[in-house]
Amino acid sequence: MNLVNHSSKKMKQKSLPYQQMFIGWLATERGLSVNTVESYTFDCFRLQAFLDETGIAALHVDGKILARYIESLSDIGYAATSIQRTLASLRSYYSYLAAEGVIAVDPSELLDSPRTSRTLPDILAVPEMLFLLDSIDPADTKGLRDRAMLECLYATGMRVAELSVFLFSDILLEDQLVKIFGKGSKERIVPIGQTALGWIDRWKREGRAEFAKLSSGETVFLNARGGKLSRMGIWKIIQARALAANLNVHISPHTFRHSFATHLLEGGADLRVVQELLGHSSIVTTEIYTHIDREYLREVHRSCHPRNMR
Repeated sequence: MNLVNHSSKKMKQKSLPYQQMFIGWLATERGLSVNTVESYTFDCFRLQAFLDETGIAALHVDGKILARYIESLSDIGYAATSIQRTLASLRSYYSYLAAEGVIAVDPSELLDSPRTSRTLPDILAVPEMLFLLDSIDPADTKGLRDRAMLECLYATGMRVAELSVFLFSDILLEDQLVKIFGKGSKERIVPIGQTALGWIDRWKREGRAEFAKLSSGETVFLNARGGKLSRMGIWKIIQARALAANLNVHISPHTFRHSFATHLLEGGADLRVVQELLGHSSIVTTEIYTHIDREYLREVHRSCHPRNMR
């Protein structure tokens, strides 16, 4: 399911029940702007795509299903502000259906809004990360792709949306660097290292041709149909790999980005360097990782200092 670049695919996407009536009501009765109506329309298509994948009818969902959907958006890296808008769309849609008598109960009434305050992100310890990566069997095509993809995420700290559009032409092979196009089309240059490059090269030589089509272009990581992987597709791959490795931790694509930053700081990297590598416009955003680093230092002190050891 592709949650990005929706505008060119609207005609191909399946609508929610009564969606056109709902959208018309937003424009005429509520007088929302054209941009807001387009955003609500996208949210409707995106919800229906999720429901299609889970096999649940839109008129039969309950609060738990909607909460799971919102959680999936958070896991693949949507900002709290974007999720708040999605919640507004869902509430408006189901409130409209309830008011029109289509459904008896509005399942969105008890949905909680995401917190906008900063919280410590989920990370994997270095042994956990290495165990997860080594647990992926590269003997089959999907295993080889997934190993190369997760090695790339961990080596560069890419956002999932950046990984989705990653091209072979973005790799500066001789310098072991990659060009990453982040938010607002801002470009940054990030080291990738020989390990990740080795796996990407093996994927290109031994596995990619099985998925590639004429339309695949230079996209590095492909789905089985030869297209670029969506955010949700990458999220599902990571969830499946973590489950197969029996990792009893919450993990998402952002876990690799958070672990990348934290492990660099634990290894002695300067905060400004980590800011540059992550593509943060403000160092305030990067400073959240110093809290994790301090927890690590406290844990080392507790376990290693003679006054704390038992």
